[in-house]
Amino acid sequence: MAADQLNWDDLKIFLAVTRTGNLVKAARKLRIDQSTVSRRITQLEYALGASLFERSHTGLVLNGFGSELLESVQSMETGFDSLSATLDSQSRALKGPVRIGTMEGIATLYLSSRLVEFHREYPGITVELVTSTQQLYVTRREADVFLGFFKPHGKGLDAEHMGRFSLHLYASDGYLKEHGTPEDVEALSQHKFVGYIEDLIQIDAVRWLEEMVDKPNYAFQSSSMLAQMFAASAGMGIVLLPEFADAGRFGLRRLLSDDVRGIRDLWLSVHRELRYVPRVKAAVSFLENLLLRDPLFAQTD
Repeated sequence: MAADQLNWDDLKIFLAVTRTGNLVKAARKLRIDQSTVSRRITQLEYALGASLFERSHTGLVLNGFGSELLESVQSMETGFDSLSATLDSQSRALKGPVRIGTMEGIATLYLSSRLVEFHREYPGITVELVTSTQQLYVTRREADVFLGFFKPHGKGLDAEHMGRFSLHLYASDGYLKEHGTPEDVEALSQHKFVGYIEDLIQIDAVRWLEEMVDKPNYAFQSSSMLAQMFAASAGMGIVLLPEFADAGRFGLRRLLSDDVRGIRDLWLSVHRELRYVPRVKAAVSFLENLLLRDPLFAQTD
């Protein structure tokens, strides 16, 4: 028997088939295709090296080996349900605040809506999402967890690379109708831009427009990325925004995707003394799962 090929999902399908008596009802119960159910049962029988059911015109009936397997799998199911209940009880017992510090743009346009899922999982934890134009120091306890566009340094600090994100140029239909759509990089010299105020930039990582466009002609500047985005949406000029901002929902159209593209890193940092405090550990685990699995942060040069 190829035990290393056993899969709990296959065993759950096996349970559904034994309880319904046929593939169609099992598929309906599991909300998957009948062909998937059939394929996974075949896969399970192959892994075990033996058939599990007697096929008849009335449906599927467990054979001797299948009955033995059923007893074992039911015991596994009971143990799994008990473990799930225990973990659920522990997670719901977690209480208190967790302060997450990060930049205004990623906090407002990406994290805030996704933290709803964290609240559902840990209703006793209150998230304090703090935005800043500069680094919040977890070593000084200004935040429990910090997400930034650079690798932080500090004594007793754990920093983990969460991935990379893209930046692109965007403009509103109103702006493009009035000023035309740039066909190439050279045409950008004839356009107006929206960006940061140079002498108020406190994090070098956001000096991104000047890297992409040579001597941009500014029509509007702000220390707020949100203000820049909404000014561009109103037709003020072209703006460079992270892809995670999902700028299309604000009426902005991406420009010159193949010619103008920036890349920035995303780092998560937490103090070692706080990392295993249960509520902080829960927040860090949530952010890791969220960011490391999101294609938006799997960008390359």
